[in-house]
Amino acid sequence: MRIGILTGGGDCPGLNAAIRGITRAALDQYGSTVVGFHDGWRGLLTDSHREMSGGQRLDRILPRGGTILGTARVNPERLRAGLGDIRATLERNRIDALIPIGGEGTLKAARWLSDEGVPVVGVPKTIDNDIGGTDYTFGFDTAVSIATDAMDRLHTTAESHRRVMLVEVMGRHTGWIALRSGIATGAHIITIPEDPFDIDEICGLIRARFGRGDRHVIGVIAEGSVPRAGSGMALRDGGVDEYGHEIFTGVAAQMAPLIERDAGVEVRTTVLGYIQRGGTPSSYDRVLASRLGAHAARAVHDGAFGTMAAVRGTRMTLTPLADAVCELKTVPLELYREARIFFG
Repeated sequence: MRIGILTGGGDCPGLNAAIRGITRAALDQYGSTVVGFHDGWRGLLTDSHREMSGGQRLDRILPRGGTILGTARVNPERLRAGLGDIRATLERNRIDALIPIGGEGTLKAARWLSDEGVPVVGVPKTIDNDIGGTDYTFGFDTAVSIATDAMDRLHTTAESHRRVMLVEVMGRHTGWIALRSGIATGAHIITIPEDPFDIDEICGLIRARFGRGDRHVIGVIAEGSVPRAGSGMALRDGGVDEYGHEIFTGVAAQMAPLIERDAGVEVRTTVLGYIQRGGTPSSYDRVLASRLGAHAARAVHDGAFGTMAAVRGTRMTLTPLADAVCELKTVPLELYREARIFFG
């Protein structure tokens, strides 16, 4: 069997572990051939690929960040228009099945191909942990660990200078990173996209902390957080990019002067940005990515197409692609309300 693989969308810790998991399982357990397409869906559109080999060289990629195959974003309309070219590339290279590794956009494209009759099994990755049909996506644990380490460091400098530190973390539509890292570091404020914030309420909390003698405040702000309608704050509109994504204008930076003026304390902002994506994956992400990759390889050989490898508890399972991409897995509001007992 000849299996095509690709890594699409943003890079993510654990991608190389997933590539290794697929390749080791396909080569060693089934004697199949694995063909890696370069730069995500672009490699399928342009027929840029290489055959994957096993052995010691493959094992060495396990702790490596990024992706040895490269990745790129492709405009969804261009991708839809190029489905015929993608099918032609697969046929020309005698690919029997395709395993795309990616987040929401990549898995939606996988579903389009599946609907066109292409044998596909997806592997979910995203630091945002927002893919439905699986408890966790690899990359999330590493991103939370990086954010946690950064905030542990910021606590000491904020307290030394009697400041408010606002830490903006990734989370376009969901607040999983902000919530998990915020609870882990004892943050005094956490904002997430699922629940619009009230800037007056935040300022009141900060005034109360400093008023009782506390020396600092740490706020964790998901990049997709928005103010509550009528709360006295409106974010600048950044428009959308060529992929249809909203361009954020820096919610933490826009909160800072309002807090300074209202609470009368110094505010500093830190945007972690791509730091959360890079570097060595955590041990949890290496294991999860390896298991998901191997499980996807088994699913391909079992003919379980139109599915996505997933984890439920500690058990590997398969989720229909249609279910995985029908809606994002957002933070339940009851979980966020539970975290609010630690605010202030």
